[in-house]
Amino acid sequence: MNHRILARPALALLLATTASAALAQQAGGDIVLRERPVPAIADTAAQIERIRTLDDAGPMLNAVIVYNPDAAAVAVTQTGKPLAGRTVMVKDNVETAEFPTTAGSLALKDNATGRDAPLIANLRKAGGVVLGKTNLSEWANIRSNDSTSGWSAVGGLTRNPFATDRNTCGSSSGSGAAIAAGFAWGAIGTETNGSIACPASINGLVGFKPSVGIVSRTHVVPISSTQDTAGPMTRTVYDAALLLTAIAGEDRADPVTLEAKRVADYTAGLDTASLKGVRIGVLRGATGSRADVKALFDTALEDLKRAGAELVDVEYSAPGELWAAALPVLLFELRVEMDKYLSTRPGTGGPRSLADVVAFNSANAATELRFFGQDLFEEALKTTDAAAYQKNLATLRRLTRAEGIDKLLADNTVSFLVAPTQGPAWSTDLVNGDNFNGRIGAGYLAAIAGYPHLTVPMGAVEGLPIGLSIMGAQWQDHAVLKAGAAYEKARTAVLPTPTFAPWKPAGE
Repeated sequence: MNHRILARPALALLLATTASAALAQQAGGDIVLRERPVPAIADTAAQIERIRTLDDAGPMLNAVIVYNPDAAAVAVTQTGKPLAGRTVMVKDNVETAEFPTTAGSLALKDNATGRDAPLIANLRKAGGVVLGKTNLSEWANIRSNDSTSGWSAVGGLTRNPFATDRNTCGSSSGSGAAIAAGFAWGAIGTETNGSIACPASINGLVGFKPSVGIVSRTHVVPISSTQDTAGPMTRTVYDAALLLTAIAGEDRADPVTLEAKRVADYTAGLDTASLKGVRIGVLRGATGSRADVKALFDTALEDLKRAGAELVDVEYSAPGELWAAALPVLLFELRVEMDKYLSTRPGTGGPRSLADVVAFNSANAATELRFFGQDLFEEALKTTDAAAYQKNLATLRRLTRAEGIDKLLADNTVSFLVAPTQGPAWSTDLVNGDNFNGRIGAGYLAAIAGYPHLTVPMGAVEGLPIGLSIMGAQWQDHAVLKAGAAYEKARTAVLPTPTFAPWKPAGE
């Protein structure tokens, strides 16, 4: 096993190899996974070969920072457990005992804590195999307003398997690209606001941001105590539910997990889930200005209706008060939580506070600050007014919960809210940064509220995937997953396949 994390492409030259295997997409879907055990050695060897040919060479997706070349030997020992040796990629802000956890920053390149985050310990107990760590938007995309999603100083730029000159979205960019490329069965992403949903949508995956508290955040490099959560990124809703079942659990070091209302098995009932008679709120105002995205959404709505759902148009527009409070809350929590995490890391050396990180970046500007700065970090150091923070947090909770999702569900007598997740992937531009376009999606409501949000592929625009968002009330994670599984069965859209090449118009 290689324990080193190196900048690309040197990693490819230093990782050990395993026996070669023919390239193959791992089979997915609930029926396949239920009816036969996963052939752990063959599948894992094939996944490693895909990493070697598509990530370390060829299009060089840069989705994977480090991997375990001996993972096949581990996988075969996990038969009889719920995950039965299925391989999982882990976003590199989640601690695993065998690899350093860098959050994409050179300041943490030696952050080998030797410990598993509780969610990883749960994963291993369930028979999951940590295949490697994935690249991410550095510091989970909270360093600067002018960032380029998918870039980190440690991992370089992650490329989109569907169009390698297009963005993978942040901050779980590597997790999204890795699963789209067939590098593992599933991945762990993390989200504060959109960082599971957006890369899952743009990479043609199922992504699930659970209610905050379903999954422990201990030993995960933090941003927000009220919004952060880890969650699964997979090819099917069943796989997402299976992975969530494995990683969920209480953690006394993370008190919000003690309040969560979980179910023992999130896959239960997915195969028979029905939308017949289910009232669903349609957030048409979140469709944005793109006619092509609207057309996909309209098709998805027709699929939902044909599956028996009753659709109800729901009007919603985020008040300016919400946006005025949102960033100050994140910056206050970022300073507090980052200081707490960094100051309690095992070992010596490296940053012990957010201020230390800012100083490191300034001292290493040629590598860390070449493409964008650290304005949000610097602003967070000045965001210290606790009374203002409490007032802003109360505003956010009111506007996204009592006067947000809870009110929309109750006033319209609907069980879920749906909208397009995000527009198509934009051209990556390290000079000018990200280009979110079309004012598409409403996932910020679920993110800020801490409520469940599922995205499921609903088609593509010019070969670029688009997801359907399904959001529900707090702790209604299982119900949201069942709704997603029912839509997945009813979906008529043709889904795209990765090209591993730069984008070009359809037919050319």
